[in-house]
Amino acid sequence: MSSSLSISNLGRAPHRLMFFVGGFNLLLAMAWWTSWLAAARWDCFMMPQPEPYAGRLHAFLMQYQVLPSFFFGFLLTVFPRWIGEPDLDRRKAWPVGTGLLIGQILTLAGALGWHAAIVPGAIATLIGWCIGLIPLVRLAVLDAWKTWHAVGCLAAMCAGAIGLAFWLVYLVTANEVFGEVATRIGTFGLLVPVFFTVAHRMIPFFAASALPEYEAWRPLWALMAGWVLFGLQLALPPHWLWISDLPLFLLTLVLFVRWLPGRNMPPLLLVLFAGLAWLPLAFALYAAQNIALAISGQVVLGKAPAHALFVGFFGSILVAMVTRVTQGHSGRPLKLPPVAAYTFATLQIVCVVRIAAELASDWLAWQAVAATGWLLAFIPWVIWSARIYGSPRIDGRPG
Repeated sequence: MSSSLSISNLGRAPHRLMFFVGGFNLLLAMAWWTSWLAAARWDCFMMPQPEPYAGRLHAFLMQYQVLPSFFFGFLLTVFPRWIGEPDLDRRKAWPVGTGLLIGQILTLAGALGWHAAIVPGAIATLIGWCIGLIPLVRLAVLDAWKTWHAVGCLAAMCAGAIGLAFWLVYLVTANEVFGEVATRIGTFGLLVPVFFTVAHRMIPFFAASALPEYEAWRPLWALMAGWVLFGLQLALPPHWLWISDLPLFLLTLVLFVRWLPGRNMPPLLLVLFAGLAWLPLAFALYAAQNIALAISGQVVLGKAPAHALFVGFFGSILVAMVTRVTQGHSGRPLKLPPVAAYTFATLQIVCVVRIAAELASDWLAWQAVAATGWLLAFIPWVIWSARIYGSPRIDGRPG
């Protein structure tokens, strides 16, 4: 490698290394899942049935190893800025990134037949995770817990560590209750609270930065209401989840409408709001699903609500946010590059296909098509961003 494109450049800032690891983990996890779906549907090649079973393992990979890599990159970068402290030592990210990377590689090795690697993979992930929590806790203590967005994100990341502990117990005992608890914590204790809290702080800020006449609106009551409702999602039994689904739909719809600027949004802001639109839609699907469950005892939409949330909201916001951070923190203009526009647009199609797959007769085939579409959407974007993380800032500034 040349001096301008090298591994050493990944250490210039926490987000560089962690976003690089996140992109690598994303492609690796989805390559395995796509291959497994294709093998299961068409029997075109041999893929071992992992323990735990493939669907549960797919959820774990995305919840605890792929998306958290991006979380730690973002939070280790913005936490000091949120509370007015100097940037963290850039070396803080290395053990975190190493733990999440090795953890996923071992997990996938277990999925491919080396079953003994599954538990060490979870342990490596948990070790890297806990090391990443240490500087975040220290900063929150320095701030006397006054910055609510920092407190909310930190609480969610701590919940993620608890979810990882439940996952380890599940791996050791094979008790499905622990696996289900880990999955629920991963969704409503970790991912949704982090995305929601960051959106509450950053989306109005991004809109105000791009549109001079925009008035940023970040009511504390909305943030608190979201956290309470996410807690209910963890506490309520399945037949009563609609009690939190309906207010979450209304809350996220109100925020979307209130935050939405008028016309003439620049493309980088437009994709952010297009991704945000999936959040009330996902909770509308959850509400319909769980109301039907309460009335008839039937699960009518399968995993459609979860994938509106994961692929539609999480995936879209990931592309929009990471692209913005990557552009801004590399000295590039805050514009939507063509590769990110392609990834975002393709992801919208993938989400629709994955939701529709739940209602299709050949549902496994359509899941495989959606997974393949995910890979085709993200491969160019990950390559584009990896080249930036491996290069110095184009304006010559540090970071």
